[in-house]
Amino acid sequence: MVRFRLGTRGSPLALTQAGMVRDALCAAHGWTPDMVETVVIRTTGDRVQDRALADIGGKALWTKELDRALLAGELDAAVHSMKDVETVRPAAIRIAAMLPRADVRDRLIGVDSIDALPPGAVVGTSSPRRRAQLLRHRPDLQIVLFRGNVDTRLAKLAAGEVDATLLAAAGLDRLGRIDTGTAVPTAAMLPAPAQGAVGIEVRTDDGEALERIAAIDDPATHACVVAERALLTVLRADCHSPVAALASLSGEMLLLRGELLSEDGAEQVSGYVEGTDGATLGAALAADLLARAPAAVRRLFEG
Repeated sequence: MVRFRLGTRGSPLALTQAGMVRDALCAAHGWTPDMVETVVIRTTGDRVQDRALADIGGKALWTKELDRALLAGELDAAVHSMKDVETVRPAAIRIAAMLPRADVRDRLIGVDSIDALPPGAVVGTSSPRRRAQLLRHRPDLQIVLFRGNVDTRLAKLAAGEVDATLLAAAGLDRLGRIDTGTAVPTAAMLPAPAQGAVGIEVRTDDGEALERIAAIDDPATHACVVAERALLTVLRADCHSPVAALASLSGEMLLLRGELLSEDGAEQVSGYVEGTDGATLGAALAADLLARAPAAVRRLFEG
């Protein structure tokens, strides 16, 4: 008998993450796996693969179909990679929990390091952040659009379409590809806000679902991601804006680091703040970065 319906995208990684949520719910509530139904929702972001998301609607292309199904009562909860979720969400939907965060780093695939790329090498990525960070290290690189799920991108790399690509370590690990690529230190490439975090959303007025999902929340991950998303909210960043952020928690103290870049990586501003309230920290760091940002960077964060 199904007790709970989890909505998810249909990619191998999304299905793996939905399975993680199902297993966590079963462990928390004493359910058997057959009590949780996985409902696959195909999103616009999955259907359109030949253009950058920023050019066709941004992060909403990963969430709008899941939002519709959730609000229509077809789902009890929806599972998301938190870095793909817009910072401004409908009032009728609440982020109720996050699973423990995985490796936040990017992995470089094709060569062992950015410095090892040959002059003028072609690197595939659809991320403005990764593009800008790569060009900051290596202005000679050619960056080309590279979309698709993990297997699709690795197949394109194997076919020689590019010399290298970057993928999130968390996704590779969850798919069992623990030996694929070389992790890039966060000191060299600060990750995307919320990278490595899996979030679960429910309807705000669904008290039963809120209670069930809250039981699997990881407070440390939740606190860090709230700080990173608060930074994005105040920056009014969109999918064209190269921005990186990472929060860490020690006891009750949060350390939030952030970086803004121009599209070509030539201009950059970075900083950090410490405190106990993630929302306050995100707002403070955003204001500081914008105040110090060069004009080429600031214009990318004007909404």
